[in-house]
Amino acid sequence: MTIFEEMERYAEATGAPILRAAERPVFLAVLREAAPRRILDIGTAIGYSALLAVAHGAPEATAVTLEHDGRMADTAARFIARSPYAGRVELLRGDAGEILPHLSPGFDFVFIDAAKGQYPDYWDKVRPLLRERAVVVADNVLFRGLVQGDAFVEHRYRTMVYRLREYLALTALDQAFTTEIFEAGDGLAVSWRNRRP
Repeated sequence: MTIFEEMERYAEATGAPILRAAERPVFLAVLREAAPRRILDIGTAIGYSALLAVAHGAPEATAVTLEHDGRMADTAARFIARSPYAGRVELLRGDAGEILPHLSPGFDFVFIDAAKGQYPDYWDKVRPLLRERAVVVADNVLFRGLVQGDAFVEHRYRTMVYRLREYLALTALDQAFTTEIFEAGDGLAVSWRNRRP
C-alpha cells in the first residue's frame, strides 16, 4: 500500500479532509503542466495535498505547508516523516495569514485549501510570493453549489460564501492571471500567472 492509499483510507475512516477523488485528475493535470519546483500548500490537514504535489511536481520539487490545527499538524508530521518525500516537505504550524508575509518569494505552485472565509486575504498575501509563471489552485470555491447563482444561503454559511465570491472576483479581475473554474468535487479555481488563452 502506498502512503497515498494509506492516507486515503485514514481520511475515509476519520473524516479528515483531503483532496476529493473527483478533483484529483484536475489537480494532477495542473501539476504535470506546471512542473513546479517550489510549492506552497495552505491548509496541510493530514499532509495529503502537499505530498501529492511534491510527488507529481518537478523531480527536485519541495513544499512548504501551513497548518493551524495542532492535532492535524501532528498527524501530518507523522505521515510526512514516513513518506518517500520526508526531506522535501517543510511543515509550518500557525495561522496562514500571519505566516505568509514572512515567507521568501519564489513559489511556482500554490494550493489553497484552508479557512474559506480567508481566501481573499490569502490571495493578496500570496501574490508577492509568486514566480512569473506560477499557478494558484484553490479548493472548495463553489462550496456546495452556493457560490454561483442566487440560491438561498443559510446564515451560518453566508460570510464564507460571500468571501468565496470575492475570491473568484479578485482572480477574474486580476489581469496578470487567467483563471478557470472546474466544477469537479466542490470546485477548483486554477489561476495561471502570465498565461494568455
